Order: sequence, then C-alpha cells, then structure tokens
Amino acid sequence: MGARRTARELALQMLFQQDLSGNSSERILDTFEDYLRAKETVRRFARRLFVGAWEKKDDIDSMIADQAEHWRVSRMAAVDRNIIRMAVFEMLHEKDAPPLVVIDEAVELAKRFGSDRSSQFVNGVLDGIMKKSGLPSGKK
Repeated sequence: MGARRTARELALQMLFQQDLSGNSSERILDTFEDYLRAKETVRRFARRLFVGAWEKKDDIDSMIADQAEHWRVSRMAAVDRNIIRMAVFEMLHEKDAPPLVVIDEAVELAKRFGSDRSSQFVNGVLDGIMKKSGLPSGKK
C-alpha cells in the first residue's frame, strides 16, 4: 500500500476517534500508535488531513448537508461522514491530487471501512460537492 493511502487511512481512523470521543486533536496525535509508528512522510500527510478536516469541519459539514439531501450529517454513519470530511478537505486544500483521484481514494476507504452501501453514498456526495464547488475533475 502506498504512503498516501496509508496516511489517508490513519487520518480517517483519527477523525473517527475524535468524532466519537471528543478528545483533542493533539491528544489523539500523541496517543495513536499506528500514527506514531508510521514513516515521517506518512505522518506529515496524515496530520494535515486529520487536523485540517477537523478544523474546517463546520464549513465542510455545511457543504455535505447541502449535497446530501434528506440526510443530516449527524445521522450519517460515522465512517462515511469522516471519509467525506477528509476528502472534501483534501479536494479544497491539498492540491497534490486531482479531485477524481481523491474521490476514488475515498471510495476505496468506504469499501474497506464502511458498510455495503458506503462506497456509493460517499461517491455520490463527493461527486456532487466537486461539481458544485467548480473544482476541476482532473479529466482530460
């Protein structure tokens, strides 16, 4: 598995933990063993995704709510909600990967960590946010 995918998995796990526990970002970063054992490049990217998505959570949740009609963000599965938060943050604030790559990575995370329907839900919400935000898809 590549370093960026590993970092996304770590960031997702830390977002999930913070979402459910309410612990501070610094406490989670200081105690999350897989993060602490990861290579420096993985830790740097995971930290940016984790901290950034959590700091921008209110703005991102508003975008999710606008896109996911009939779904309150608080009622979404915690895994799905945090995958989407992280991917939206990455699409808007990390310019290394085209939005379609970010969406593909989010769908893979949903397949691995979510329910049977998570990947479709995550794909649909992220695709809609990408289009509404006017982000380039990265297609040629």
